[in-house]
Amino acid sequence: HGLDIAFLSISVVIFSLLIRESYRLAFYDELTELPGRRALIEDMAKLGMKYSFAMTDIDHFKKFNDTYGHDTGDEVLKMVASKLANVSGGGKAYRYGGEEFVVLFPGVDVNEAFIHSDVLREVIATSAFNVRNKKTTKKIFVNISIGVVQNKSTDKDPFAVMKRADNALYKEKKAGRNRVIKA
Repeated sequence: HGLDIAFLSISVVIFSLLIRESYRLAFYDELTELPGRRALIEDMAKLGMKYSFAMTDIDHFKKFNDTYGHDTGDEVLKMVASKLANVSGGGKAYRYGGEEFVVLFPGVDVNEAFIHSDVLREVIATSAFNVRNKKTTKKIFVNISIGVVQNKSTDKDPFAVMKRADNALYKEKKAGRNRVIKA
């Protein structure tokens, strides 16, 4: 009887660890350790009346990968993610995909989100990244571009707001890089 209880206890512990690990794999990006797209969608469902999005993209990332290799590119993604994770102003960073990240600012207007986003951009732009691979060892600097928007009454849902942030980001990238634009 005692053996059955011990076996049942061990089974419950293993089951709970599996559930926790399944959640982590589904909601967190393994490479950057930031919440992923599923977590973003879940958090978007909880938004109140006012919020802002900052859509972020690493400038010239493809060229960087082609020059230094994908392993070094992964290290750049981790570095950028670690800086984004420390966003102030109540923002929360997510890995959206590839070299794109989203910072969600619940309860924050576009002007305040712009300020916090520009601080992030500056922190990343001034953080030296050491490239160490077979080809080279040198210091480089990584830049990001950001499009920031706030929800409006005409937006049908948070996905529409995020799409406007994405459009602002690409408008900014055409006008120049290493900047924040609010739309």
